[in-house]
Amino acid sequence: MAVARSMRRASPISLVLAALLAFGFIVFMLSPSTPSVSASASAVSSQQRQEDAAEHPLSPPTKPFLKSPAVRSNGVQAAPPVVHYNLNNQTSSSNAIANRERILILTPLARFYQGYWDNLVKLSYPHELVSLGFIAPKTKDGNAAVAALEKAIHTTQSGPIDNRFASISILRQDFEPPLQSQDEKVRHKMSAQKERRESMSRARNSLVFTTMGPSTSWVLWLDGDIVETPASLIQDLTKHNQPVIVPNCYQRYYDSHSKKWDIRPYDYNSWIDSEQAQNLAAEMGPDEILLEGYAEMPTYRTLMAYLPDFKALDPHRMVALDGVGGTALMVKADVHRDGAMFPAFPFFHLVETEGFAKMAKRLGYSVFGLPDYFVYHYNE
Repeated sequence: MAVARSMRRASPISLVLAALLAFGFIVFMLSPSTPSVSASASAVSSQQRQEDAAEHPLSPPTKPFLKSPAVRSNGVQAAPPVVHYNLNNQTSSSNAIANRERILILTPLARFYQGYWDNLVKLSYPHELVSLGFIAPKTKDGNAAVAALEKAIHTTQSGPIDNRFASISILRQDFEPPLQSQDEKVRHKMSAQKERRESMSRARNSLVFTTMGPSTSWVLWLDGDIVETPASLIQDLTKHNQPVIVPNCYQRYYDSHSKKWDIRPYDYNSWIDSEQAQNLAAEMGPDEILLEGYAEMPTYRTLMAYLPDFKALDPHRMVALDGVGGTALMVKADVHRDGAMFPAFPFFHLVETEGFAKMAKRLGYSVFGLPDYFVYHYNE
């Protein structure tokens, strides 16, 4: 007798095969995929950048301090937890990128130059390892500078993740600046230097000791009117692995005689001391300071501004210094942690960056300059 069509469809063999196929399909769909090693590493790197990069255009202060306090069962917020940091594990080495060493770039800001910000964004050191700190006076120029800075920050921090900096802090000075005008001729008058540079010292100290966190390895002091540096500035300075190191600050200008663009020295505060300068200091009163670059006070120091060998430039060549300028100054964070700051008072008749170099050396740190390595100051 013929088997009914319904019975043929429901044969045991067909049912078993169908069950096996269904089970295999379910296992395949639920099994996690195994990415390649390179794809996995790329995903981790991308995730790390996502976590490190600031999310808000005006990003929070130094990240390690941000730790949300617990909320008790009754809804009351508990006191912030005690956080322990082992600074012995912190490195500041010649291979900063490989060791993922965090850089803090600090800028006293009196005016905002778009060239400064554009150059900052072009720095090739991983931006997720770079934090920025600014301090500006509460003046008309200071207010305008902060407004322009916030606009630039919004553009960068809202852009591609790789361009975003880890964090950005903006401070305002709680004291009046001695000079209301920021014109170059006014601020470089010899009569204004002591008061001006003592005020600058207070601003620098407020900035560094407010923004430097336990994860900071290096502090790069970069003036707001430095508009051109090599993109590899951070790597180039840290690879020397020196406690304090400073490049040569020059300025581009148009020479009306040769009818072409040329360069000239700008910062004269990086120098090797002289016997004449020491003799001048010995005759000074306790509140008097030595100033460099003024004919009224001939110090006969050896100025790094005049040491480049233009016939055979070697950007790696170092010279030991006794004074430094602050236009582009790289400092190991431990130097600041050990107490080296910018004296706002005559310290061995020196103030601000030159006084900082003296203080660092008194603490046992070496100070070096790179006479053949250039950064460029805005030309007013």
